[in-house]
Amino acid sequence: MKILIKNAQIINEGKSFNGYISIFDEIINDVDSGNHADESIFDKIIDAKGKIVVPGVIDDQVHFREPGLIHKAEIYTETKAAIAGGVTSYMEMPNTNPQTTTQLALKTKYDIAAEKSLANYSFYIGATNDNLSELLKTNPKTTPGIKVFMGSSTGNMLVDDEKTLEGIFKEAPCLVATHCEDEKTIRNNLNTYINKYGNDILPEHHPLIRSAEACYISSSKAVELATKFNSKLHVLHLSTEKEMSLFNNGNIEEKSITAEVCVHHLWFNADDYKTYGNRIKWNPSVKFESDRNALFNALVNDKIDVVATDHAPHLLNEKLNAYTQSASGGPLVQHSLLAMLDFYHNGKISIETIVKKMCHSPATLYNVDKRGFIKKDYYADIVIIDTNSETTVNSDNILYKCKWSPFEGHTFKSRITHTFVNGNLVYENGMINENIKGKPLQFNR
Repeated sequence: MKILIKNAQIINEGKSFNGYISIFDEIINDVDSGNHADESIFDKIIDAKGKIVVPGVIDDQVHFREPGLIHKAEIYTETKAAIAGGVTSYMEMPNTNPQTTTQLALKTKYDIAAEKSLANYSFYIGATNDNLSELLKTNPKTTPGIKVFMGSSTGNMLVDDEKTLEGIFKEAPCLVATHCEDEKTIRNNLNTYINKYGNDILPEHHPLIRSAEACYISSSKAVELATKFNSKLHVLHLSTEKEMSLFNNGNIEEKSITAEVCVHHLWFNADDYKTYGNRIKWNPSVKFESDRNALFNALVNDKIDVVATDHAPHLLNEKLNAYTQSASGGPLVQHSLLAMLDFYHNGKISIETIVKKMCHSPATLYNVDKRGFIKKDYYADIVIIDTNSETTVNSDNILYKCKWSPFEGHTFKSRITHTFVNGNLVYENGMINENIKGKPLQFNR
């Protein structure tokens, strides 16, 4: 099809201008200011007057739970939520069942996504203490990165062997993405609180158990290794003021060590545990207001490079248990862009910066082929947003399989009206086209 989006306020590469976008099949054919000379050639015309148009969000950290954990989420349901939220591409984590620690398990995920994913997809391979030879077989053109749980136990994916870590950082064929929390520190803190409170540990103790010190010990180790071996390192979901000293301001193109923050660490602080309890229990933990402010300042000052979600759904009955039995993680991918736009409405960040951190920077960091920008000859992954219309989150419009959200009851100040994936209109004013599937991401490395 030939599609014209006209009268659009286009946000791209730090600029905002009125114009049109023409789409021929999967590809952006033209982007220009003003009006298209001949509208008669188009099969569909969308008048975006009064709306903004941005590239599709690339979320570089999600957990869609398939295979093996599909009672709480699956690729189909979570990508349905993603496209409703303006997320057109994702990179999914390896702690599924079986864990994605072999090339065969990695291929299995790609095969599932080819049949079920409504958004464009890619999958990390996970490191363990004994699978370095398998990691070195990874194709950097089709796999976003190697995920390393540095010091944070996730099944047998805790990587704490010094030789293995050095081998990964020295020989990795692609980017190394790390979850940084020091397990020894966390266990010592947890034992202290169990001795003091028994089964009555409170959610607000979470940032004291999974503490700033635990994060810093681990993230500083990752930065040390990456510096030693000149590795491409991306530190995921940073949560503390202290960790900001490890990173540099500047353009992402010039960095070999990059930083990420997730929406929930920008939105919530430790005071919110009293209201939301274990619903906002994440690893790393939501911490204190000083941490939240430092993260936001680092984001707008280009010390933090990427905004992601760490979308990690659990059923509510897995969350609403005693602290030590409560699962960590929560669903976010449907509401991440709307949450960031609320910060824009509140005067804390520009739309241009939101687009940079959620669309441009992930594409640049991972060398994603022809995505993340509104450019001629790029794939038409495009989102139309009405910043003058509200979205109230409720049980009727939550699309996650787990059917809850930490934002439930909140009214966002913007509304996503259209989402295109590869030139296909997959979401339009609440209606979803489930007939067209996304494509595997390719990486120019």
